[in-house]
Amino acid sequence: MADKCRVRITVNGVAYDQEVEPRLLLADFLREDLDLTGTHVGCEHGVCGACTVLLNGDSVRSCLCLTVQADGAEITTVEGLGTVDNLNSLQQKFREHHALQCGFCTPGMLMTATDLLSKNENMSDEELREGLSGNLCRCTGYEHIVNAVRAAMNE
Repeated sequence: MADKCRVRITVNGVAYDQEVEPRLLLADFLREDLDLTGTHVGCEHGVCGACTVLLNGDSVRSCLCLTVQADGAEITTVEGLGTVDNLNSLQQKFREHHALQCGFCTPGMLMTATDLLSKNENMSDEELREGLSGNLCRCTGYEHIVNAVRAAMNE
């Protein structure tokens, strides 16, 4: 059995100092060790985008990142954006524009859109669609999602 590794990670503003298995995926650490189940696991190959989180401000697929790779990092999950009673602006726009149906892809979409908006507040529709293209949704057809992000961009 492999030795455990100590990691120090800040998740949604809370510092954690824990020992983890060297091959523990960040998605599993968030969901199982920290009980942050908003990070969804879909394909486990980095294709669907459901597990997207922000690592030091950049969107990453947590199913492809080992927890030890995030040592010293700041992670933001969908739970760090807002609460049910106090949605952040992007979450509110998703709600207003009906940008979710089953909700499975929504956390990854929100995290990807958060990253996109932090880097380019004046995206064209083409840039916006390209930026979201790595996140798969089987329910919405994407139009409402694009409208919600555009509305957040224009706020």
